[in-house]
Amino acid sequence: MNTKNHTLIWSLAVLLIISAGFNLYLLFSGPSGEAAHDHGEQSGQLYTCGMHPDVIQDEPGSCPICGMDLTPVRAPSTDTSPQGERKIAYWVAPMDPDFISDQPGKSPMGMDLVPVYEDELQTGVVKIDPVTLQNIGVTTAHVQRRDLSVLLRTNGTVKYAESAEYRVNPKVSGWIEKLHVSRTGDVVKEGQPLLEIYSPELVSAQEEYLLALQSARVLGSSGIKRVSSGGNDLLASAKRRLELWDISEDQIDELERTGEVRRTLTLHSPANGIVLHKNAVEGTAVKAGMDLFKIANLNPIWVEAQIFEHELPWVHTDDLVEVVSPYDPNMKLEGHVDYIYPYLDGKSRTADVRIVLPNPDLALRPNMYVDVRINSQPRQGALSILKNSVIRSGERDVVFIAMGEGKFLPREVTLGVEAGSYYEILKGLAEGSQIVTSAQFLLDSEATLQEAIQKRLQQRKQLSMDGK
Repeated sequence: MNTKNHTLIWSLAVLLIISAGFNLYLLFSGPSGEAAHDHGEQSGQLYTCGMHPDVIQDEPGSCPICGMDLTPVRAPSTDTSPQGERKIAYWVAPMDPDFISDQPGKSPMGMDLVPVYEDELQTGVVKIDPVTLQNIGVTTAHVQRRDLSVLLRTNGTVKYAESAEYRVNPKVSGWIEKLHVSRTGDVVKEGQPLLEIYSPELVSAQEEYLLALQSARVLGSSGIKRVSSGGNDLLASAKRRLELWDISEDQIDELERTGEVRRTLTLHSPANGIVLHKNAVEGTAVKAGMDLFKIANLNPIWVEAQIFEHELPWVHTDDLVEVVSPYDPNMKLEGHVDYIYPYLDGKSRTADVRIVLPNPDLALRPNMYVDVRINSQPRQGALSILKNSVIRSGERDVVFIAMGEGKFLPREVTLGVEAGSYYEILKGLAEGSQIVTSAQFLLDSEATLQEAIQKRLQQRKQLSMDGK
């Protein structure tokens, strides 16, 4: 009996040893064991720094840059589609790669959209799982065409119009015998007498004209044509001399009629305006060409406003302008942009814009400060997106295109003008594309992180292959 029990025990022990050896063989030498080993290498836990996503390590620890504890992060999920089955990522217009859709259809040119498969995706496509997508609060909007315009607010300085500035000076030398306008700031009317000048040259010229007139009358009765013609030529020459000295036709006619020589020459105001400068005193000797009065018409008047260089694309000649006094809000005048100066101020980085305004009551005075509102001409049907959709790095401008199913494609764009909360799009997007309007900075960080993880996995794979 004891012999039988002893034999049975040894038989069971041998069977257990054989079974254990077979199981170990299946575990470590079979195909499934190799797959498990490879999977562990590919999807092992990685750790990164929340402040420096470029830091990727295989083990927990501290960030070598800032010293913060590393946090675990998952490697990007791999495609589990059956072998041979290609999955469509999105649809694109064949003639316009900027037009992207998450479903088949027609392009704006009427052509059928063509599919782009996941294995053809551009580098940089960000894939976010639904839970993370909901947590970071991603919102999207479509690229649309809209009318863009802005209301530019700036300040300006009142200037008298250079085209309405006049200087009064005599053509002959003499002495100021009488002043009719004696104060700076006086309002004058066109044709109003300003002063009278006594000039011996003028007296001599009038006497010569009277002699030429008398000679022309005498010689005109001569039967010799050449003699009578010479008298008329002499009279015309004397008259032209008086006209060049600003003697009017009426004054010459009066001289012919009365035969009396005037001692003084009266200078008149050339236009309506105010006296900005007076350099005339009774009894003072003056020379030909000497400025005696400076007169400016203040209706219309100029306002020179300062516009920043980034606002210049919105300003055009003939744009409507409203000018308001900061001291009297009830004083509002409307004008238009007359000229944009072709240079910038080196310190303020602004350009001067000339605005022409009516000023019938002379409410605006030179050197006053005013508030200026320029209504820009709208840009009809401009392709535009919200400003908060754009990531501006200084070197390039990037938006994220939503392709559906948690996939986002970064796209570099060329921006046009800025209008309120919108940017004009010149290149990079098509009408109807769906772009991210919030949390795009988190997507940008996720794209950087995924790129770093992919590089790390590639390094591990390369090291594994080198080890074999």
